[in-house]
Amino acid sequence: MTIGEFSAITGISAYTLRYYEKKGLLHVERDCGGRRDYSADDIEWVKFIQRLKNTGMLLRDMKHYSDLRYQGDETMEERMELLIHHRKSVVEERKKWDEYLCNLDEKIGIYQKRIAEKQDYEQ
Repeated sequence: MTIGEFSAITGISAYTLRYYEKKGLLHVERDCGGRRDYSADDIEWVKFIQRLKNTGMLLRDMKHYSDLRYQGDETMEERMELLIHHRKSVVEERKKWDEYLCNLDEKIGIYQKRIAEKQDYEQ
């Protein structure tokens, strides 16, 4: 499928797809005219790349994972180790965000209480 079709299916811009290809995250076949020819397998792969990006994986780590993936099944253990390491980072980030959320909730609670007290006082 063309880059435009692929972009529409995945929701990822053609610019981003070209960037992924340039950085070596995505290896795309070419047709006889030299145009990109995306496959159905590429759909899940770019969605996975997006999820890695959204979880904060560094580009160099995504590139390393991608290189291993394209080398084949003999790299599964190393890919798994990369994902386990990244998962630890995600868990740590989530702990931080949970703490931030708790702090916000506490502050909101303080304001709610003070506003209610003020309204009671004014009545």
